[in-house]
Amino acid sequence: MKISRFKKSHKTLAFFATHFDYREPYQVLIDATFCQAALQHKIGIEEQIKKYFQCNVKLLTTQCIILEAEALGTPLSGALTIVKQFHVHKCGHEGKPVAAAQCLKSMTKDNRYIVATQDRLLQASLRKVPGRCLLYLHKATPVLEAPSDASKKWVQKKAKNLMLGQHEQKIEYMKEKQGLKPAETVQTKKVKGPKNPNPLSCKKSKRANKPSLQHVEQTTQLKAKRKRIKIPEHVKAALGAK
Repeated sequence: MKISRFKKSHKTLAFFATHFDYREPYQVLIDATFCQAALQHKIGIEEQIKKYFQCNVKLLTTQCIILEAEALGTPLSGALTIVKQFHVHKCGHEGKPVAAAQCLKSMTKDNRYIVATQDRLLQASLRKVPGRCLLYLHKATPVLEAPSDASKKWVQKKAKNLMLGQHEQKIEYMKEKQGLKPAETVQTKKVKGPKNPNPLSCKKSKRANKPSLQHVEQTTQLKAKRKRIKIPEHVKAALGAK
């Protein structure tokens, strides 16, 4: 393999490993269309892919892909023989098989697989989703497709948000350092002591302080007995003259 081709594939793998957590051994999902193209160009898939990646790879297929190739009959009989050589990975459609393209879409939804396919419609659909890695055959040569525009935009947006967050943190730090923003003080929790009794509960009852009716009458009588009548002087003089 040419050095330039190896550098290009290595750069693409590094991009997906850095931003989308692809890890060795790289798992390659192969469908019947890829096997059919390999058969036409008379190449061994396992040999060519391992030579192309020059790292640990694991070749996989699914039950849905095999069943679809069987349903298509004679035109894909050779491709069916090849695809059956790979490890059959569980796809979650056991008992209820779906179309191969739909199966591959669901497999790549939450996992990191390199999809090896010649299906143009499937390729176009996967390019619209960030993080999807495609492998196809250009004549007899495997080609790892460069990251799609959707993947590049996702990475740029992530980097921009990260830079904005770091910039805001730096501004806040400089404000605090220059004294433009007071440092956050730790609020201490007040320890509550025993509460004083309610003053209303300690107030004497008005009913207890209120004098009884009998006591009031006795006091009134005493006051009435002790009351002296002051006789005017002219009355006294008149009485004395008599």
